[in-house]
Amino acid sequence: MAQAIGSDLERAALLADAFRHALGLAAEMVGATAPNPTVGCVLLDAKGKILTSAAHLGAGQLHAEARAIQLAREAGLTGQIASVIVTLEPCNHQGRTGPCTEAILTTPACEVWYALPDPNPVASGGADRLRRAGLRVLSLADMRHPDREDLLAWATRLLAPFSTRVQRGRPYVTVKQALDPFGSMIPPAGSKTFTGPEALTLAHRLRRRADAILTGSGTILADRPALTVRHVPDIPGKSRILSILDRRGRVDAAYLDEARQNGFRPRIAMDLGAALRDLAEAGCNEVLVEAGPALLRSVEAEGRWDEWVLIEKAPPGQDDRITITHNTRPA
Repeated sequence: MAQAIGSDLERAALLADAFRHALGLAAEMVGATAPNPTVGCVLLDAKGKILTSAAHLGAGQLHAEARAIQLAREAGLTGQIASVIVTLEPCNHQGRTGPCTEAILTTPACEVWYALPDPNPVASGGADRLRRAGLRVLSLADMRHPDREDLLAWATRLLAPFSTRVQRGRPYVTVKQALDPFGSMIPPAGSKTFTGPEALTLAHRLRRRADAILTGSGTILADRPALTVRHVPDIPGKSRILSILDRRGRVDAAYLDEARQNGFRPRIAMDLGAALRDLAEAGCNEVLVEAGPALLRSVEAEGRWDEWVLIEKAPPGQDDRITITHNTRPA
């Protein structure tokens, strides 16, 4: 490429658009790729035109870069590849699939831009490998464009579940809490919820992206909740772990059988820390906590949460209030 993308305003705009497209592809796969991260990739020609683009679809399948390159090869476009734009540093590791660095080196690409470094020490080092091979390798932080910080924030949030698991040894923990106008979590008699359609849809979107649901025996005994994804389309073929804190063995076998029939893999844990370690070892990137006040107090007191979604039921005639808080404390 005669002039590297990002060297002037026009090229920076093309690069920002490519990153935005790649991040959008990755976002569509949230919840589908564990234990792998969600990743999107865009291949550009020398003028900054998109040749092909792809996302990683799931563990054991081609990574985003390799899939985008395969699509380019099938379309007869491989010879036009000049730049690779990817939301995560290309892996330099032989796992279920080959290293993305080697896939890139089979193309004439002379430049690679990635949004964030790989937090997994097993797979990191791709940027250095490509530089040693003579490619120009830059990160999103190097891009001079007004949207850079917003794109970095988007990339960081998409990677957060994976990076939390590999760096902290626990999944990314999202807590969903619903309160009535009086501050109670207990629905009216005969009902399992008191929130409106918008809040209910949000709750099911949170379930969809989670690799596991964490709850307590008290919630099971009180409501026997299904905890399935119903108000939005679920990820085809996805099976989640249902982790139940049940020190006294109160949850009956019939409920566990129902959970299995609903596609869950139920597990019993004795305490919160053990449950989160178990889920991380099982490859869960994100867990959704749907539980009663006692368990939520423990999660909050121990700082074992990353995103807290608070849904407050409004008085009649008003919309429910939804507040999303992110934990900035090390946990």
